[in-house]
Amino acid sequence: MLAQLHPPTLQDSEIAREATARIVPFVRTNKPLELQITEEVNPEPIILPAGAVAMLKDILEAMAAGHSITMIPHHAELTTVQAADILNVSRPYLIKLLKEDKIPYRKVGTHRRIRMEDLMAYKEITDRESRAAMDELVALSEELGLYDL
Repeated sequence: MLAQLHPPTLQDSEIAREATARIVPFVRTNKPLELQITEEVNPEPIILPAGAVAMLKDILEAMAAGHSITMIPHHAELTTVQAADILNVSRPYLIKLLKEDKIPYRKVGTHRRIRMEDLMAYKEITDRESRAAMDELVALSEELGLYDL
């Protein structure tokens, strides 16, 4: 399952902004949320698990900001184009990472497939390394007095 939502309209963004404000207090409780749909023939409430409520809040925030959204299950297999897009790198650079065994993959015929969980594990490592390098630069700049200029 790959669910994609293209950029929302201005009206959808405004609706999402209002819905986000109303759902945030429920996310903080970390409990299931019971919804009642007024136009529905069946008056039974819909109960959303706490995790789904938190995801819904994230989706609404992205929509309110006017962003596109793509939902990819953690177990999904991605093409090299999809994986490169997620990492925000070129496809040739991603292929290089695969050949260097930095990200596990498998071949289906002549095509490479990357598991989403493997891609996210690589991204987490590189993000952590980037944050550490940035922290080191900040510390060095402070030590050299560059913030005092």
